[in-house]
Amino acid sequence: MTTVYLGLGTNLGTRSRNLSAARRRLRQCGVRILRQSRVIETEPWGVTEQPRFLNQVVKAAWEGTPRQLLRVAKEVERAGGRRRTRRWGPRVIDVDILLFGDEHVTLRDLVIPHPRIAERPFVIESLSELGARNPYEGRAFVNR
Repeated sequence: MTTVYLGLGTNLGTRSRNLSAARRRLRQCGVRILRQSRVIETEPWGVTEQPRFLNQVVKAAWEGTPRQLLRVAKEVERAGGRRRTRRWGPRVIDVDILLFGDEHVTLRDLVIPHPRIAERPFVIESLSELGARNPYEGRAFVNR
């Protein structure tokens, strides 16, 4: 089993229910959620003319490859009602693979660690809360 960290975000519909449903669907797909961060409300990033987001990070155990986890993440998004219309636009649910053990992955459609971790303070804060190790520094994330 590999320890993974997934970022969840939603800004459409009943946001707290969307997060709960995403966690339930992840469990149904074999993602064993170990801990979850508190939920943080944030301003939109990228495209700012849209509703505020609820965000959360989950620490989980996964038995499979990064590519298989990406398929699960996309399926959870689809089942939750996500329709990709505009990059960084509004969404019912977003599931990002932030960290996958100590692995560094660079594929056409998947980069791990997530390339925009440092640009999103709520992600650093949540990873710090869960005690995640920074893959670039080899020690725990620090919320600065």
